[in-house]
Amino acid sequence: MKIEFFKGSNVISMMPLRTQKKFPAISQVEAYWEALRNGRLMPARSEIDPRGISDVLEYAFILEKIAPGMARIRLAGHHLNDLLGMEVRAMPITALFLPEARRGVQRALESVFEAPASARLSLTGNTGMTRPSLQAHMFLAPLKDEEGKPTRIFGALQAAGKIGRAPRRFNIQDAKITPLLSDDPLQTSALPARAPGFGEAAQPFEPAPVKGAQHLRLVPEPTKA
Repeated sequence: MKIEFFKGSNVISMMPLRTQKKFPAISQVEAYWEALRNGRLMPARSEIDPRGISDVLEYAFILEKIAPGMARIRLAGHHLNDLLGMEVRAMPITALFLPEARRGVQRALESVFEAPASARLSLTGNTGMTRPSLQAHMFLAPLKDEEGKPTRIFGALQAAGKIGRAPRRFNIQDAKITPLLSDDPLQTSALPARAPGFGEAAQPFEPAPVKGAQHLRLVPEPTKA
């Protein structure tokens, strides 16, 4: 049942509040990343301190870019291991998704790395006799390396419900991509240059549609006062 909250002449969706209550680890990881960012385009990989998210560390992960739209898991909490029933470190993040959803994941990764942007994915797990209904949420946000380039992703994946028989893999039900802005206009406009030799002029960011998702919402980040 869809519930809306009426405030004056405006209708405000209650979905974000329900999501925050059902997937609190996602909100905590996102809040930690935003605090580290502190008005900049993105924080650095070196700024991530596990003690800052000790309560939700089991859901967090760090990805490393290995090719356009592709990233492997460098570090991950044991919740991800439980979902796949194996050690996920060094595996591609797409291993957590059903084949029909993997292109959608790749497009989300492309957006996070190239825009740059943050992403929230609403997920549904594969089901079967020993695999009950399972919903999950994923958060993805970029991190810069020593050269200032977004080559890492800090994120979290939290499932709500019984995992059942592993492996559990997911489809994308909904995707929200949020292009990032900075308080410093120089940071917003001066994104890392492409490596010499490719000679391709930088193109304006136009996120491609996420295949396998029912909806894709592009939400500009509000400008800070």
